[in-house]
Amino acid sequence: MKNILKTIVLSIAVLIYVSPLSQACTGIKLKTEDGSYVYGRTLEWGAFDLNSKMVVVPQGHQFKGLTPEGRNGKDYQSKYGFIAVTAFGDDVLADGMNEAGLAGGGFYHPGYANYPAYDKSKADNTIAAQDILTYMLANFKDVAEVKKGLLEVNVTGVILESVGLELPGHWMMSDATGATVVIEFTNGELTMYDSNVGVITNAPNYDWHLTNLSNYLNLTPHPQNPIEINDITIKPHGAGSGFLGLPGDNTPASRFVKATAYTHTSRKTSDAKEAVYELFRILDNFNLPLGPDGGEGASADHFDNSLRSTTLWTSAANINDLQYSYHTQHNRRVRMIDLKEIDFSNIGEEIIYLELDEKKEQDIQEIKL
Repeated sequence: MKNILKTIVLSIAVLIYVSPLSQACTGIKLKTEDGSYVYGRTLEWGAFDLNSKMVVVPQGHQFKGLTPEGRNGKDYQSKYGFIAVTAFGDDVLADGMNEAGLAGGGFYHPGYANYPAYDKSKADNTIAAQDILTYMLANFKDVAEVKKGLLEVNVTGVILESVGLELPGHWMMSDATGATVVIEFTNGELTMYDSNVGVITNAPNYDWHLTNLSNYLNLTPHPQNPIEINDITIKPHGAGSGFLGLPGDNTPASRFVKATAYTHTSRKTSDAKEAVYELFRILDNFNLPLGPDGGEGASADHFDNSLRSTTLWTSAANINDLQYSYHTQHNRRVRMIDLKEIDFSNIGEEIIYLELDEKKEQDIQEIKL
């Protein structure tokens, strides 16, 4: 039986790794008129339920980095308390924000993520790719510290047991100043990009996505003007002509273009509280249905019919006000955790785990006459 289960897991892993259409998470950042910033993202996975949980990590919690040999890596304590959402197990974080206002998450990057080789003589300063978000949220207050701190720690690839391969990831982090960085490991080397665009999807590499934007310079939030051809007037049939040519498929390249177009033509918002509304509206465009090409991990032979959507949850981090909101595939009601209301120095030493949904059903208000 163990051999059969191992074969199934490895088969799923191969399908995940080789399928170029199995990538789907989208992350964006918005700026408000008062100079605040909001970051948010969708999380897609279609192979099986990730059973994501909300974690609350206190100041001073002790961590130990993962290496190919086990938990014998870097020792560190959380300088900052933080909240995060898990994926692929309780110790793998997908997204979160700390009490200093650093927010961000990890995104699937198959076919391009390749980490430095493991050097066992440097194990005491090594973490695995699946530790990176935990390490950043625990130790750094802003993007400047992230960029400095990641150069001072060794990162290596370690097999993620739930999918049978090294986590193929890249990361986007933002802070209260508006600084944003995209972090990638390619050909065994760390590359960090300052991201003024404030958008991330999946493969290929971030700089390729920026180059690809040059193919869509025609996009505009304004309707196209009628043109005259001889004695005939050609005019748009309706609203939306400014975005003619916007790609409509769900590939990472197309979603990067769409996310950039939507975020940089979005309505003006006065403050971060209002920007959260706009962020969720934009991210609604990236919700994916369940199916063989619905999102990460899915294939024609393997997708989980028990799920209601490939988009398992969507989050919004109000960075300046330190509020983290989300909704899920089961319940579209937005729930919010205010980090200012948590005394991270006085909630004990252990991580607190919370279910994202008390009930896996939509919260519906019945209107009675």
